[in-house]
Amino acid sequence: MSYSVGQVAGFAGVTVRTLHHYDEIGLLRPGARSAAGHRRYDDADLDRLQRILFYRELGFPLEEVAVLLDDPDIDPQAHLRRQHRLLTDRIERLEKMAAAVERAMEARKMGINLTPEEKFEVFGDFDPDDYQEEVEQRWGSTEVYKESQRRTASYTKEDWKRIQEEADELSNRFLALMAAGTPPESEAAMDLAEEHRQGICRNHYECGHELHACLGRMYVSDHRFTENIDKAGPGLAAYLRDAILANAERHG
Repeated sequence: MSYSVGQVAGFAGVTVRTLHHYDEIGLLRPGARSAAGHRRYDDADLDRLQRILFYRELGFPLEEVAVLLDDPDIDPQAHLRRQHRLLTDRIERLEKMAAAVERAMEARKMGINLTPEEKFEVFGDFDPDDYQEEVEQRWGSTEVYKESQRRTASYTKEDWKRIQEEADELSNRFLALMAAGTPPESEAAMDLAEEHRQGICRNHYECGHELHACLGRMYVSDHRFTENIDKAGPGLAAYLRDAILANAERHG
């Protein structure tokens, strides 16, 4: 049994472009090719892809993933034990960093000084007040949330319009990279991810690379943020997450 690159992309929740990139760098070469030269993936390829995506989700750079998977002294059971240990560690860290949720924290204060008409002018059909109760219950006591409140309490409609315009402009630049087939691990995509992080620091709160990586994962793990981000273009949330993770790895 073999599968096309489109089928595998659907199974794994990745883009066809990502699979092409993995093939090009030798990380995941398909087990066969069709008579027309198209990639065909077998069950062993899918197992390898699953391990790749797991390590990527944990923040491992592609070069290190390749070394881990190609180590002849590590059997599949050893991979499972390592993944379990890493996952347990990550869960503990994420529990401590649960306060680091950018969109939800912004939503509470975005538009606090705006009338309903002004909110619609700035944010369209996205209403920040819809998240107010959830945000206060989950993150209201955190320092990051408090800092965001302090900074944004005096923001005017023009301030929010400027911030929204900056976000839209950055989204358009990400979409241009996607349309050009530029991998999210590229220098250009990582540079845009760094601009995204600096925008958070400038407008809301100090956001280190580790915190930024957590936000990137949230953009995909929480369907509400995925749907909102993907309004600009399908797949943007996943591409943004991958670029953010790559940039965080670049900065150690």
